[in-house]
Amino acid sequence: MKNTLTLSLVLAFYSLYARPDISISGKVLDESGNPVAYATIVLNQVSDSTMLKADVSNIDGEYVFDNIPAGQYFIQITYVGYKSHTTDRINFDGKNDFQVPTINLNIQAENLAEVVVKSTRSLVEVHPDKTVFNVDGSVNAVGNSALELLRKSPGVVVDNNENLLLQGKNGVQIYIDGKRSPLSGNDLANYLKSMQSTEIDAIEIITNPSAKYDAEGNAGIINIRLKKDQNLGFNGSTNLGYRYGKTSKYSAGGNVNYRDKDFNTFGSYNLYRGQNRNNFFLYREQGGNSYDQNNLNFNSGMSHSFRLGTDLFLNKKNTLGFLLSGNVNDEDNTSDSHTDIANLMNRNIDSFLVASNDILQDRNNLNLNLNYAYNSGDGKTLNIDLDYGSYRNNSTSLQPNRYLAADGKTLLFERTFSNVTPTDIDIYTAKVDFETKLFKGNLALGAKTSWVTTDNTFDNFDIIEGEYIKNLDRSNNFVYQENVNAAYSSWQKKLGDKFNLMLGLRMEHTHSMGDLTSSQNNNDQVVERDYLDVFPSGGITYQANDNNSIRINYSRRIDRPNYQDLNPFEFKLDELTFQRGNP
Repeated sequence: MKNTLTLSLVLAFYSLYARPDISISGKVLDESGNPVAYATIVLNQVSDSTMLKADVSNIDGEYVFDNIPAGQYFIQITYVGYKSHTTDRINFDGKNDFQVPTINLNIQAENLAEVVVKSTRSLVEVHPDKTVFNVDGSVNAVGNSALELLRKSPGVVVDNNENLLLQGKNGVQIYIDGKRSPLSGNDLANYLKSMQSTEIDAIEIITNPSAKYDAEGNAGIINIRLKKDQNLGFNGSTNLGYRYGKTSKYSAGGNVNYRDKDFNTFGSYNLYRGQNRNNFFLYREQGGNSYDQNNLNFNSGMSHSFRLGTDLFLNKKNTLGFLLSGNVNDEDNTSDSHTDIANLMNRNIDSFLVASNDILQDRNNLNLNLNYAYNSGDGKTLNIDLDYGSYRNNSTSLQPNRYLAADGKTLLFERTFSNVTPTDIDIYTAKVDFETKLFKGNLALGAKTSWVTTDNTFDNFDIIEGEYIKNLDRSNNFVYQENVNAAYSSWQKKLGDKFNLMLGLRMEHTHSMGDLTSSQNNNDQVVERDYLDVFPSGGITYQANDNNSIRINYSRRIDRPNYQDLNPFEFKLDELTFQRGNP
């Protein structure tokens, strides 16, 4: 378990993000030379004017873009009441910091014969408890997957292995319409690739979650808010996209919606097919030898995602809803590696390891939700959700290893392995959330219970003269069960015109049991845990003016392994380089 204390005496949390040494940075001032805080900063590619990343300036008017590849870019800056500004071309080599010359925004003053008021949303909105990256109605609303949108979101980093980081930390929890997704790693990345921007209304970035949210995760929460059409009648849309870099990727899909005064029915389907290629280099010294490895990974796959739901408006205050969603994914991962093996004493290469790994996977998940919502219209709300999630992952791999002599031709010996690793995950949850006014503030109460069962099998085979021989010492079955019961309370109140106070408390009782079946002697074949945790949270915000605020937050959270991390999987580049789950 890990406790996290967050103390932020800043006007915006962007200044706290962990930045690598190499970045594009700059500063925004007004005509008088004063910093412009919360200006929207967008980094675009010169080649096609597409947006690569969005951010906002901090209290000092400063902004920083990190993890940016070498290329040619330009920056667009917008702020309410000022003329927008576009920089000259930026030639970024990816090796040295680039400091954009300071930009002075000019006040927009025009004589208007007639005033027409139109309601539009900023690309990035900063709130006391979260930052919102608005997708619908922006240039990003078409032609992007959810994973690509996260690359562009302020403060979010997607690394080369498609892992998500927030504030420079991993362990980010992904929510879809306020419901936590149990997916992680490649499973999560593939799901986000299949979700298209035409489905997404906005992305909420919550770095200090309140007591309402699960205590799990030390990096924060990213909530992807999907669209729900409010217009009466029938409407729909279709999308088609194609991209080509080193490999090709395409997507297609559509959504429909019918709404009247009694009910709303909606559905969507999206298809993604793509190929990805990357190189991996690894040098290590071990056991008197050095290993200099060059690995080429190639991934190709197809994903199908769908949503189908109905909301029944029982009356003006009560709504009953049903939602079915899922994802079907087929994937082929191949890797080819070449390792130079040298003696550290004389640095002479005495052998080579030439290996490959071909992994075939099919991942399917299905989610069912039944929900009820009550809104009195005077501040009282009640929401009840019942959910079931089914996740099925079947994987087979073939991994040959060929050791060659220093001449690179003579075969010394060869070993070939195969793994069969099916995984079944079932998740049942029920929760209730209630909000009302109390002592001139807002009181929130809620409870949640969840039950998770994972059944993981890891079968390892030695392939000798074409015959598959099961290796009992490296094969096992692991069943993990977890029950978490939680209750929370939070209270928020505005103190005068300048201060906002938030207090919260969450309690979680966890009972878990892991049962390992293996031929090896293991004293911990059955591990059972039972514990109660308390997670206080609180914060106070001072709103100095419309553009500046100071926030102090405290929260205590817990780190739990993802359900996939509990799998006894083994991903091999070769027999000397592999990643293994637990146990």
